[in-house]
Amino acid sequence: MSDKTEITPDTKVGQLLESYPELKEILFEISPAFRKLNNPVLLKTVAKVTSLKQAAQVGKVSLPEMINKLRMAVGLNKIEIIDNQSSSSDKKPDWFTLEKVVETLDARSMIDNGEQPIGIVLGRLKKLMPGNTYELITPFVPAPLIDKVDQQKYAVYINEEKNELVRTYFYRK
Repeated sequence: MSDKTEITPDTKVGQLLESYPELKEILFEISPAFRKLNNPVLLKTVAKVTSLKQAAQVGKVSLPEMINKLRMAVGLNKIEIIDNQSSSSDKKPDWFTLEKVVETLDARSMIDNGEQPIGIVLGRLKKLMPGNTYELITPFVPAPLIDKVDQQKYAVYINEEKNELVRTYFYRK
């Protein structure tokens, strides 16, 4: 089993499913959000850069439970995992107002076409003036992007709406 991918919080979803394709069904059982992995474009793009830690945030599931359920399904021993994820609140932060949104990117069609908006968004955020907000619209929580954003310069607010519509707001402090 040494040629198989180790299952840890840092394992990329794409790597996991290449090594253990049978785990796709287990992921579906863990969270309905993971059914998006049936989209071949998302599987080839987003899954390659999304870690299991980030996927747990997207699926709103316990990271230790998810990792150990996946490990046990393929005959690996449980491991101790400290889950120090910051849970995003549905409560609007004090800094958030729609009037502060100066730019919006609806990235849903880009993602559907296999493109990743991360470079565009990071470039736009660098140009964002303090006190302003950038809005990103996606079909899921953009956890890999949020992890890349400098938390010292930006605050993040996620508003998940119905019909796979997620509005992520980046506020320049």
